[in-house]
Amino acid sequence: MNTEKVRNTILHFFNNTIPKILNIIKNFFVNNFEITSTKKSRIIGLSVAGILLLFVVFFNNQFLKLETSAKWLLFLFALVAPLIIGAFIAFNTIIKNDLFNKIWHFVFFMLSPVITMTMTECLNNIFIYNMTYLGFFANYMVILLLQFLFFAVSGSFRVSQITTNAICFGFALAHCYVVQFRGTPFIPMDFFAITTAANVANTYNYTPSHTIIIGSLIFIFLIVIGIKTKTPKYNLITKIVSRTFMATFFSSLLFLFYFTSIFADAGVKPDFWNQSRGYRNYGFVFSFFCNTKYLYMSEPSGYDANSIGDYVSSTIEKEETPVIKPTGNEPNIICIMNESLADLSVLGEFTTNQDYMPFMHSLTENTVKGNLYVPVIGAGTSNTEFEFLTGHTTAFLPSGSNAYMLYIKNPIASLVSTLEGQGYSSWAFHPYYSTGWNRVNVYNNLGFNSHSFLENLIDVSILNEYVQNGSDADYLQSLIDTYYPDREQMLIRQYVSDSYNYDVIIKDFENRDKSQPYFAFNVTMQNHGGYSNGAANFDECIQITSAPVYYNKASKYLSLVKASDDAFKKLIEYFEAIDEPTVICMFGDHQPSIETEFIASLLGANNINNLTIEQDQARHITPFFIWANYDIEEKYIEKLSVNYLSSYMLDIAGVKLTEYNKYLLKLSETLPVIDTVGYIDSENNYYKWSDHSDYTQLLSEYEKVQYNNIFDSEHKDNKIFFLEGYTMPELLNSEENQ
Repeated sequence: MNTEKVRNTILHFFNNTIPKILNIIKNFFVNNFEITSTKKSRIIGLSVAGILLLFVVFFNNQFLKLETSAKWLLFLFALVAPLIIGAFIAFNTIIKNDLFNKIWHFVFFMLSPVITMTMTECLNNIFIYNMTYLGFFANYMVILLLQFLFFAVSGSFRVSQITTNAICFGFALAHCYVVQFRGTPFIPMDFFAITTAANVANTYNYTPSHTIIIGSLIFIFLIVIGIKTKTPKYNLITKIVSRTFMATFFSSLLFLFYFTSIFADAGVKPDFWNQSRGYRNYGFVFSFFCNTKYLYMSEPSGYDANSIGDYVSSTIEKEETPVIKPTGNEPNIICIMNESLADLSVLGEFTTNQDYMPFMHSLTENTVKGNLYVPVIGAGTSNTEFEFLTGHTTAFLPSGSNAYMLYIKNPIASLVSTLEGQGYSSWAFHPYYSTGWNRVNVYNNLGFNSHSFLENLIDVSILNEYVQNGSDADYLQSLIDTYYPDREQMLIRQYVSDSYNYDVIIKDFENRDKSQPYFAFNVTMQNHGGYSNGAANFDECIQITSAPVYYNKASKYLSLVKASDDAFKKLIEYFEAIDEPTVICMFGDHQPSIETEFIASLLGANNINNLTIEQDQARHITPFFIWANYDIEEKYIEKLSVNYLSSYMLDIAGVKLTEYNKYLLKLSETLPVIDTVGYIDSENNYYKWSDHSDYTQLLSEYEKVQYNNIFDSEHKDNKIFFLEGYTMPELLNSEENQ
């Protein structure tokens, strides 16, 4: 090889070819691009970069405390991102060539959904490469469709970019906090619970996590780019065609999605049976969007109102057990749904420094107790309440829906109407704001004679003062001490304690109209979520001794359970001394939202997003107790879902049952658990809702019976849901339903 020739070729390349290439590139950029800035833009860019950098540095602990090798890379990104954002603000790039300008805007328009998706999935706490291919493409398409919509309406790339990203960021940020607070995803139905959420919003910690910081930086970057985006000048025909195409494409896909089964048949639908898993595998934007299709209830396939009576009568045994009353009179009945009450040992073994529910564990005399399967985890209290009071299951309602917010719009048969049909008075009591879960309207439609809320216990001006001064638990306690010095132990943290809650029940019982048997329904508040912070009025007496690390939320939660146990003991001791026969039914509405690592360790799982159906069902277990101050047969029920509980309690109390109550009791013998996860049969076989089983027809009949009571008011079979001779007010003028 000629070394000299090679050397000359290399020198020629570096001395001549590379300069020519660089000159071509230089001329290309000089002729087609111009970078400009002003003193004002540089000052703004520098200021924004400085503020964002200070923000990142201030919350540096959110990165440094991460137990992952990627924490330094994430922190580095968070430090560099403000500089990039500042540079984009300070400098403006002008594309001189009209063709290049149009191509660039089209390419950015089509690729920007990937950046938006990166932002939303950062807030969803996953990286986009962890999503399935379907999830990636589906999220891309939903975001692109949003851009199409806003461009079709405005004709502006800027408006399309800013509006799309603002909406996606707002929803994704809400999802991030909802998952953090209650452990389940943000779904469209949550909009109907916004008042309830506002009531408890001040009890949570909003310190931004590393995902919120990074997601926010990406959002700010996208907004800066959007502001600087100028729509190229197109001729009139191009404008009309492009906007018409985008509007048509958007409308066509939405029509096919909402009004046909094409997408659903192809698998484009939410993960109904595990929304958390669906949001993780398929992304936030896609999963949230898909859930919007299922906001409203449709008539079950094959529904015929004339067949409802046949379903019920074919299930109920022909011979009825005679009713036995303890003293010849109907017993007083008190039902208590205890906020977040759960025995976490159902998830797995662990030890504590002392028993966190000694009285409940020891309670056996004249007691029926066991494991209650509820429809929700960490939140959604009113769905458990709905199932108990009506005997219906939310498993037959659209996934993630809330019955109180959507479906109880008119008077409906329930436990209340069954007891009122036997001469009972009825009172509902919840020691929190009356605006929560639409309870005032719902309680009226369920037929309660009266109801009481937090506003009946504490003057509204005091509550307003508490909220206006930071919603601090100790501050509220100081207000109570000042205005109500005689109310000892009224609060634990910022919520009414179970102990005081039961004092209110006892006082109402003592002042009742004794000419009627007494029925009270109570939803407690003491154990509500927001377990990060303590308070001076809260004795954190329980410590987990078997865990290798300290779980702050779990320990605080178990200490609250101990306070609930003490209060329940006091309530039982009071009614033990009462001569009138009384039945008390108490149960938990859902398990708490505490450290997922602790829950996973108890279940023996790597994480809580990929559980077996048995593990998933375990997360839906709370305890229930039916106690009487007279002799009843003691039992332990291993499995029972909450839709059966009120019928079971009525049967134990020895009062009259509706045909629907008898139907549910018989159904429970075959399928003791029916909940949102699936169902469990009497042979302890677990089923998902996607399974076809020998019980499919039985479940279909149950769904139709339930639909008849909730939705088909015109053809409701009243003789099934009401006692003979009892008629709810809205049925008085209906000759067909007499």
